[in-house]
Parts: sequence; structure tokens; C-alpha cells
Amino acid sequence: MTMIPTRDGHGLYVKNWGSGRPVVLIHGWPLSADSWDYHAMQIADAGFRVVAYDRRGFGRSDQPFGDYDYDSLSDDLSDVMTAMEVKDASIIGFSMGGGEVARYMSRHAGRHVQQCGLISSVVPYMLKTNDNPNGVDQSVFDGMSEALLADRPKFFADFFKDFFGVGLMSHPVSEEYLHWTRSVAMQASLKATLACANSFATTDFRPDLAAVNVPTLVVHGTADATVPIDASGRPAAKAIKSSTLKEYDGAPHGLFATHRDQLLEDLLEFLRS
Repeated sequence: MTMIPTRDGHGLYVKNWGSGRPVVLIHGWPLSADSWDYHAMQIADAGFRVVAYDRRGFGRSDQPFGDYDYDSLSDDLSDVMTAMEVKDASIIGFSMGGGEVARYMSRHAGRHVQQCGLISSVVPYMLKTNDNPNGVDQSVFDGMSEALLADRPKFFADFFKDFFGVGLMSHPVSEEYLHWTRSVAMQASLKATLACANSFATTDFRPDLAAVNVPTLVVHGTADATVPIDASGRPAAKAIKSSTLKEYDGAPHGLFATHRDQLLEDLLEFLRS
């Protein structure tokens, strides 16, 4: 574990596990690199080198009051890859992290990348507009921001139930796991939490997808209530020529936990291909 500097002078917390061809894992909102730990350990044990880092503002990374747009976030990914001497890599983003993958491929010309992964990703465009009718209404994102400002712990208590598909008859993760995710989410700064929510809600990645010109694995749950598959996984796979779409029937957004072994199997098969 180490801290690496970004080009604008902030520190990012990075894990570097195993040896072999590198796999960079990018976490989702509002978590940290620890959410990837199960898969990171298994991928490293399978003969790969895993690099995972906390996004600026989250986990153990610095919490600047500055920019949280995707240009800045993809520059952070580039800085991590440079500092860790990552080449011939697979870059895999969960949820919000899919945005870093897409923007890195266009803004940094896919430097040192040979595979991409979009897992429950926000790509290509979350916001409902006239030319994106399957997106999410702006009012939903406005309500999220208002609830976060009013009572962040309460918001996360409700949010993570939808995130993992927890209901009266469905408990795919334990109460202890829900408590852990809430505690990780509260490590982030309020500024980063709000700014990143705005970034993933409003950034249009459709122009970036032409630059995703390497084999790409797209995984999405058909019951994802957080990032609906018709606004994300399906159109992303359609727009990326070299993509493979795997739909997990009935899976919620947080399938890295609810379908962790199925996801691990698909990731390893993809990485070895």
C-alpha cells in the first residue's frame, strides 16, 4: 500500500498486489478500493498483478475541494498507471468507475491498455434527455443531492438496500455487510460525494466510446435499480465494437457482492482470453 501524487498535487491511496500482467480495478460511488478486495485477491492469486486505488475524495486518498469532473478523474487514473509503471493492462471500472475507463480511453488515447471492463457501469449516459429517453430523470439526482445534504447516514442506509437488492423477502448480503458499506461511504468527503454524483449523473460518454477500441467486457444486472441496464450496459455494449455483454438475470447493482463468484469467473475468463 502506498500514496502516489497526482499531477495537481494530491495523494491517492494505491494497493499493489501480486505479479504478472496488470489489472487496474476502479471502484464505484460512494465506496473505496476495498470493495474490490475479494476479486483483487483472487485475481492476484490467479497470476495477475492487481492495482486498485481510492478515488480522490474517497477512502484514504486526499479530499481536495477542487475538481471531480471526469477529465480530472481520468487524469488520476493516468497518474496511477504512470507511477505504478503499468503497461499492457486491463482497466476495469465498476459503476462510476466505468466513466474513468471510457474517458481514459479517449483523453489518454488508451495508453498501455489492452482490455477494458465495464461492470454495472454508468457508461454511456445516465441522464434522461430527448436523445437519451432511457436515462434517469434529473429530478432523481436532485433528490439524491437534497437527501445527502439533509442526512447523509440516513440516505446511505436506504441507498445501499436498493444497491444490493435488499427487500422484505430478499437478503443477498448480510446486515453486517450493509453496515460496512455505509461506514466506507461516510469516509468520503461531502464535497466529493456530491460532486461525483453530479459527474456520473450528467457526463455524456457517448463521444468517448469510439476510442474504446480494445476487447471490452460489459457486465450488468437486469434488475439494477441504481443504474438501469437499458440506460447503460446494453447501449454501451452496442456502441463498443469489440465488446462482450453478459447480463446477470435478476442481479442488482452491487453484483460484485451478490454475484461475486459468477463475476470472478467471468473476469478471469476475460483476462485470460
